[in-house]
Amino acid sequence: QVNLVESGGGLVQAGGSLRLSCAVSTSAFNTLAVAWFRQAPGKAREFVAAINWSGGATDYTDSVKGRFTISRDNAHDTVYLQMNSLKLEDTAVYSCAAERTYGLRPYNYDYWGQGTQVTVSS
Repeated sequence: QVNLVESGGGLVQAGGSLRLSCAVSTSAFNTLAVAWFRQAPGKAREFVAAINWSGGATDYTDSVKGRFTISRDNAHDTVYLQMNSLKLEDTAVYSCAAERTYGLRPYNYDYWGQGTQVTVSS
């Protein structure tokens, strides 16, 4: 069983920063790929970033490249999403997901957290 809990969301002004955390409860954390997805009201779930089991491979959707950084701490079973230069269009519920195989699509992942709201204001 794999449980994921996100934290760190909130309200921030445009141009500001937030760091999201995804705490993963499993004995096999260092074998799992983890990804962040987001969903804005009325829109489909969107891939944001992913990191493989070792942290040696990462991917980002084009709209966040250069602004967001995904990282992991295998000693503490946690994945982070550092979000800088936030824009209004980054407003969404952000969810982390985990799976043994690396992928960039929601269907690649079986284990999901409940999500955390990020709201960027002008």
